[in-house]
Amino acid sequence: MSQTDLSRIESFQYPAAHFGHLSDHQQNALDAFRKQCQDEGYYKPAGTNGKNDPSHDDETLLRYLRARRFNPQEAYKQFKETEDWRIETKVGDLYDSIDTEEYEQTRRLYPQWTGRRDKRGIPVFLYEVAPLNTKTIGAYEKLINASPLKPPPNVNPKLLRLVALYESLTRFVMPLCSAVTDRKHPETPISQSNNIVDISKVGLKQFWNLKAHMQDASTLATAHYPETLDRIFIIGAPAFFPTVWGWIKRWFDPITVSKIFILSPQNVFPTLSQYIDPENIPKKYGGNLDFEFGMMPILEPAIDKVLQWENPALQNGKHTLPIGPIKWEESHDGTVKAVAVGSEKGGLRRTTICRLETPVSIKAMHGLATVNTPIDELELSLTTDGTATQPPDTDDANIDIATPPTDSPTPAATPKPEAQETSTPSTTLPIREPQTQTPNETESPTSASGRTGTSDTRFAAQNQTHAAGQLAAGTPHSAINDHGHGDKTLTMEPSTVGQAPKEVNIVKDEGAPAPGYLDAAKAYAGQAAGMVTSTVGAVGGLVGGGGKTEMDGEEKLVEKEKSEEEKETERRIEEKANPVIEGFLREKTVSSAVG
Repeated sequence: MSQTDLSRIESFQYPAAHFGHLSDHQQNALDAFRKQCQDEGYYKPAGTNGKNDPSHDDETLLRYLRARRFNPQEAYKQFKETEDWRIETKVGDLYDSIDTEEYEQTRRLYPQWTGRRDKRGIPVFLYEVAPLNTKTIGAYEKLINASPLKPPPNVNPKLLRLVALYESLTRFVMPLCSAVTDRKHPETPISQSNNIVDISKVGLKQFWNLKAHMQDASTLATAHYPETLDRIFIIGAPAFFPTVWGWIKRWFDPITVSKIFILSPQNVFPTLSQYIDPENIPKKYGGNLDFEFGMMPILEPAIDKVLQWENPALQNGKHTLPIGPIKWEESHDGTVKAVAVGSEKGGLRRTTICRLETPVSIKAMHGLATVNTPIDELELSLTTDGTATQPPDTDDANIDIATPPTDSPTPAATPKPEAQETSTPSTTLPIREPQTQTPNETESPTSASGRTGTSDTRFAAQNQTHAAGQLAAGTPHSAINDHGHGDKTLTMEPSTVGQAPKEVNIVKDEGAPAPGYLDAAKAYAGQAAGMVTSTVGAVGGLVGGGGKTEMDGEEKLVEKEKSEEEKETERRIEEKANPVIEGFLREKTVSSAVG
């Protein structure tokens, strides 16, 4: 293990930098942060107002410190803003009163707990994006508009329901996983989550339509639920994903980027199984868990064993959790019980679902350690980041949107398509620039492949017609048709097929870009980057915020920077010759359809 790896682990990777595993610097920062919160009235120590426990446990405070690089002043600023927001929004009342059906409708649109944990005891969530089409989102928004639950002034109605999901994560799922002691470092509370995010069968248009839906979650998590994310495993990335990845990853903090694993089909199970036992991996990803997106949690045996059920729900004949919000409460005798809250049929519900088999206090579920405990080498090997599975940065043969091709590409930058297809790794998406040809250039009737006629790759039979080149390279008469969900096709003007060459040559101004191509290139660049940014950033925020990003309290600045970068991209695209733009679009059209 290199010194660089140890430094990274020391900073953020669980269990390092968590309660019970702090460096001297981190412990001093925690003490200073806690004192400042107490002096300003945002933290109450144990014994205040007759309460045995402090108002906030140390692991919660550490989440804000990790998000702000253990800077006590910066952490206090975010913590204060969150505490003021919770009072203004009445988060506690919302969680206790939200309609259970509304809660369930919201749960089905965001990452869902599988009921399982990774090898360190961190809960595993699953998120499938494909079911979230325009119809589904539209129906959900209609439900919100008809809901009797009205938000406070200046609060987005959709955020109220998202708040309930985050509260479920921090007030029920994480404490439950913390209470299960069959893991290393049971004294260290669980305060993060792992996320398997399946974006297969999702086209660019669907991603774009979901941008606002995802950004709502990202904004909320970044602002008020920081550092509740451990890893994101992205599965089924579309063909255009590697191309725009190098462009957008610069918009995120390196720590956040390091939490993202982009898995090719052949690497899904080998990578997941390094961090999650096969019995806790869904079957569709190579594991043994019969879990489908939309189901209630299938609690693993170790979790079910610590629970004493009173009013469970049933799923496939086994105990599971009921729909709606659930929270932990401590009884007068010191035992802890899970209580289903929210409202049903207009009335508030309070039903005890289960109790912990072994009596334990709320304080015990949030950590009791007083000294740091050692971390062994095996644990260190599990804290590797995701950069090894991310598409590599390329600056030679492969051209991405982050670095558009130059006006006059060199032979090295314009390899033959056959050579590029065989030498390019599957994790990258090259943009091939078509070779130019003169109008009189013809091809032998018998090609190297032995094919003749219009089935040949160069469409030789049409070389002497007015339609020459339309199928192979496109013309101003061709059109890109968007059928939705990333399904695009290229068509040409049928009235020109097979016509003889015109007697008068029509000279095309090669210096002026073809109308439509530039606009489409700009639109694709902006949409693809915006889609990936909202996907990567928001997916991390859907069940918990990552480390500090440029979005933290600096939204206006980021919007300005992003706009300038897009303008620079557009300027560079405008400098390109028509054949280059045309080839770029044709490649992206095919990639979008495949994706």
